[in-house]
Amino acid sequence: MCVVTGSTGGIGRVVATDLRAEGALVVSSGRSADGPGDLHVAGDLTERGAPERLIAAAEDQFGRVDCLVNNVGATSIRSLDELTDDDWQASFELNLMSAVRATRAVLPGMRLRGAGSIVNVSSTSGKRPSAVFPDYSVMKAGMLSFSRLVADVYAKDGIRCNAVTPGPTATTAWLGPGGLAEQQGDRDEVLAKVGAGRPLGRLAEPAEIAAVVVFLLSARASYVTGAAWSADGGTVPIIL
Repeated sequence: MCVVTGSTGGIGRVVATDLRAEGALVVSSGRSADGPGDLHVAGDLTERGAPERLIAAAEDQFGRVDCLVNNVGATSIRSLDELTDDDWQASFELNLMSAVRATRAVLPGMRLRGAGSIVNVSSTSGKRPSAVFPDYSVMKAGMLSFSRLVADVYAKDGIRCNAVTPGPTATTAWLGPGGLAEQQGDRDEVLAKVGAGRPLGRLAEPAEIAAVVVFLLSARASYVTGAAWSADGGTVPIIL
């Protein structure tokens, strides 16, 4: 049974749909009232107690949580010098603490059973900070560190934890009205420039990111933990 946060749209929705197609029971979560899961729990995961309530609802309904995908997150175009303390705090709660709290809630059951898989959706900006996503970059770097920490501490309990670092992806966050493309100028020009900045020459499709997440959750990745998998069209090179 899998819990996928931020799964009412974008990458998270495709992850939830793909998991169900693989035969998994799925609990979806988001601020919208409806989601693609066998059970949907609406809520704002920036609120203290909300991630814990999500995990409790999943365990009450299905008895256990085998997999957790921490996908919830968002950003907007801002410069480093314009960010206020409140901006930093809001980004911290959304892009990092939602994952910390959900993970903390799911670990006791996984440790009791001696098995579990967690995937945290980070970003290329967590590996190489973006000047237009300063707070988001810092939080996604924190998520990479958190992922490695969980992997190291709980490997002895049979729990795997990995991260995925997508590049710009063709979701409403980029493509929609008022989205990240429009915030930077002419939408089509910005998207063309962003796509040209990837070695593969385009934005990712949500299904391409979801495929990596689903693989890392599966038994096919049983010897993979503590890793940060790039799914970015070659944007951030491997450092040898």
